[in-house]
Amino acid sequence: MNKDITEIDGACHCGTVRFHVRLSDGLHTARRCTCSYCRMRGAIAVSAPLDGLTITAGADALTLYQFNTGSAEHHFCSKCGIYTHHRRRSNPNQFGVNVACLAGISPFDFDEVEVLDGINHPSDQPRDHPGLVGVLKFVRAGEE
Repeated sequence: MNKDITEIDGACHCGTVRFHVRLSDGLHTARRCTCSYCRMRGAIAVSAPLDGLTITAGADALTLYQFNTGSAEHHFCSKCGIYTHHRRRSNPNQFGVNVACLAGISPFDFDEVEVLDGINHPSDQPRDHPGLVGVLKFVRAGEE
């Protein structure tokens, strides 16, 4: 896996929603979040600037979900239900993009993924709040 990729295509599970994304720092920004929604969906997201994501097909099939403060905008395919991307509450100038939707990328390609404190959201905390609460590791069977 090339973590330095700058642009890549993506799609939901059924292929209705397709997009092209220009990443902020390749796959180096991969992270998970502990907020109630992210914890339940279990996705790993990477960062893209707002002008870096172009929906190339299926824009009309995207559904929006918002909760709590309503600041974050979570988008998913209305046909297959897969989360494709979200506009971040922590940085409204960025999208978080589901790595599992990116062509040729799997969440299991990442040995370690930083986990950020979404329960105690950085926007609700003092500036010195560390944000990072842990690391999620994937160890292949037989490599323990």
